[in-house]
Amino acid sequence: MSKMKGPGIFLAQFAGPEAPFNTLANITKWASDLGYKGVQIPTWEIGLIDLAKAAESKEYCDGLRAICAENGVQITELSTHLQGQLVATHPAYDEQFDGFAPAHLRGNPKARQEWAVEQLMLAAKASKNLGLTAHATFSGALLWHTIYPWPQRPEGLVETGFKELAKRWLPILNAFDAAGVDLCYELHPGEDLHDGVTFERFLEATGNHPRCHILYDPSHFVLQQLDYIQFIDYYHDRIKMFHVKDAEFNPNGRSGIYGGYQGWKDRPGRFRSLGDGQVDFNGIFSQFAKYNFDGWAVLEWECCLKHPEDGACEGVDFINHHIIRTTDKAFDDFAGGAHNEAANLRILGLD
Repeated sequence: MSKMKGPGIFLAQFAGPEAPFNTLANITKWASDLGYKGVQIPTWEIGLIDLAKAAESKEYCDGLRAICAENGVQITELSTHLQGQLVATHPAYDEQFDGFAPAHLRGNPKARQEWAVEQLMLAAKASKNLGLTAHATFSGALLWHTIYPWPQRPEGLVETGFKELAKRWLPILNAFDAAGVDLCYELHPGEDLHDGVTFERFLEATGNHPRCHILYDPSHFVLQQLDYIQFIDYYHDRIKMFHVKDAEFNPNGRSGIYGGYQGWKDRPGRFRSLGDGQVDFNGIFSQFAKYNFDGWAVLEWECCLKHPEDGACEGVDFINHHIIRTTDKAFDDFAGGAHNEAANLRILGLD
């Protein structure tokens, strides 16, 4: 049997002030009614979870789990994407990322970064209290403004950047280790961890930390023109989470990977609802079956065209269709025979 679990849904793009998206009880019933079995919870959505309380109180976490169970779903993981971004932010992006922090911290990068670290520490404890084994986040970025080497990067700049990034994350990784939870970085443009090479640099800088892992999202690799199938061959032992998200890349004579500062609808690289893009999900799910991936297949909706509720509705059948029930026998077993060493030696001409 397949070890992959699903379908799950990431609630970040759906949570809001209006029912049924305004409370954990309402949104989990909505998700369950669509056919989802798991929900991934964004911890910055205070209508869904009180992160500090979840870190302090096992009883509170039991209540969250009970709400989900009553509606027929379970919590797959928690997410600190926005807080993780603020663990490492280059000053050029301070004003843009201020909105990720509470209002009283805006304009104060040092206090904002300290708050972000505290949020990750709380998330480690909350994940443990909820009985979870993996957590989703972003790495943040100190080097992203140098992504294209012009002017050329000074010697040692990249090494210094990853050394500092690892220094900031090591106490957090240790906290997740103490909680027994894998910390999974979504490899994403805008983050210093955005592809395999950058993940390797960071992993090495952390001393190959046992809790340093990957949230695999093929949509970001389509936009980078990276071989997302072979990526699984390279990093399957570090992939602990999976966002099922589609994308397409249609370059033209006017614009390519960089997108020309255009909006999402007009960029050559665009996120799409499941089945509307170019991602080879048959190949991806086959790779995960090959390596016995036992995490959740979680829909993340970010389509630039289709309504989110339509994307969520269609995503259930899409994921169910792609999860592979793995075989427990070889197709040619009927033609085989029992082990016979003497016969094997005769076949090899060694009797």
